[in-house]
Amino acid sequence: MLYLTTSKVQLAAMGDHDDDEETKAAAPRTIEGVAVPYNVVATVTGGQQVKFLPGSLPTDGKAPRLLENHDGNRIIGIVTARKDDEEGMRYTARISATKAGDDAIELIKDGALDAVSVGVDPIDADIDDQGVMVVSKAAWRELSIVAEPAFPNATIDSIAAANVKSSESETSTMTTDNTATEKPADAPKAPVWAEARKAPSRLPSMAEWVSAYVQGGEKIATVNRLIADHQAYHNPIAAAAGDIITTDTPGLLPVPVVGPVYDNINYIRPVVTAIGARAMPLGAGKTFNRPEITTHTSVAKQTTELTTLSSTTMVISSNIVTRETFGGTVLVSEQDVDWTDPSSVDIILQDLAGQYADATDNAAADALYAAATAAGTWNGTAATFLDEIYMMAMVISQTSNVLPTHMFVSPASWRKIGGLVDGQNRPLFPTVAPYNAAGQQNATTWNGNPLGLQLVVDKNFATGGGNDKIIVACAAGRYAGFEIYENQRGLVAIDKPEVLGRQVSFRGYFATLAIDSTKIQFVNWT
Repeated sequence: MLYLTTSKVQLAAMGDHDDDEETKAAAPRTIEGVAVPYNVVATVTGGQQVKFLPGSLPTDGKAPRLLENHDGNRIIGIVTARKDDEEGMRYTARISATKAGDDAIELIKDGALDAVSVGVDPIDADIDDQGVMVVSKAAWRELSIVAEPAFPNATIDSIAAANVKSSESETSTMTTDNTATEKPADAPKAPVWAEARKAPSRLPSMAEWVSAYVQGGEKIATVNRLIADHQAYHNPIAAAAGDIITTDTPGLLPVPVVGPVYDNINYIRPVVTAIGARAMPLGAGKTFNRPEITTHTSVAKQTTELTTLSSTTMVISSNIVTRETFGGTVLVSEQDVDWTDPSSVDIILQDLAGQYADATDNAAADALYAAATAAGTWNGTAATFLDEIYMMAMVISQTSNVLPTHMFVSPASWRKIGGLVDGQNRPLFPTVAPYNAAGQQNATTWNGNPLGLQLVVDKNFATGGGNDKIIVACAAGRYAGFEIYENQRGLVAIDKPEVLGRQVSFRGYFATLAIDSTKIQFVNWT
């Protein structure tokens, strides 16, 4: 609903000198003026700019209620007449002869409430090039007496109010010049009735307070009043015998939320990050082709002059890569979206993205694990570990003249390797030390050694001895034997009105290819 404050209220009185009670009861308590000026742009609650076209508000049908500060619990009257003219939608509203109505008149007289505002539901509206909502048809729900106008140039033509009862020892009436006239001393005083205190409406949420603070004016004043009323009702100051401790007042104790929400998983992709994900080719089809030279041309020494040169037909084979879809979905209720703070939707989306990362990395780790070629078995000692590493590097390099770049291990293998010591009980892989820096060499040049491999530790590899592989591979650069392809599609959300929910999904396409298993070697350890 749009709340559009339109004009100032100036209080005047009619029948001020009629002391007869029957005449007072019949005296008018009405306000008249322009509810909505047409073709004028104003900023409504929420920051949206709005312009109403002539004829956009109805002059018939159910009469709008007259409220105070758009509060449905503060009904103070009814709109009795509506009329279109060149200036806008004009209205006449009657303030009911109730305590709330009398209070509203007193507030108007004191200048605390001096404007009117309409509450409408747009039915037909468009957004123009300037971002203004242009309303051509709307349902007029209510008219409110408020404190701040959106259209300061629009005015109230006339306001008339009957004499109102006062709880003071002297009762005053309103005159056209806003001066008080004493009531005759012998006039009977109206009784003051005691009434039960009404419970205030709900306490505004933090998000509602922040929104109202940004909008300022009437909105923040209303929210602050609701907070004050709530505190005054639920936490009155009273003298009482005995001690009061927190167990006596559980309903008054707030429940703070300490954020951010704790997440026990670090959503990283060690294997995918180390190897790198290539862009998945666009186009239709569940599969795509990755070409590979399987038979090279040949060059050899010519036997004698004019003899036939070496000749071999190049063969380029086709590697068919299958796209796989990874995704997760959650159906979130509208209530959970609206009532949670911090928002559950944000937390769900972050977790879905994290689970996607973990699932795709697990797929890459499994594919790399399966593609590795057996090179030997490690018995757990430092001496055999060095031999096995060099042996795997030799197998990779002797067929392609390239060296491995990475060592892939499980957390259990990482622990085993990190605890290795040489014959002098010195760590084989120290962090800092000038005496045994074997693991600090460059693995990709012949001047270095394979112990300078980039170490990748991933929980998605098998854990423990027996089937736990230590994989050494050429996994980066032009000669990488293992490739990853990905098209991350991200978030999709669809409202499901039949259950008042929102279906939230995170998905992507993912594929791996062991294009050259000779560059992926492993040893088991026992």
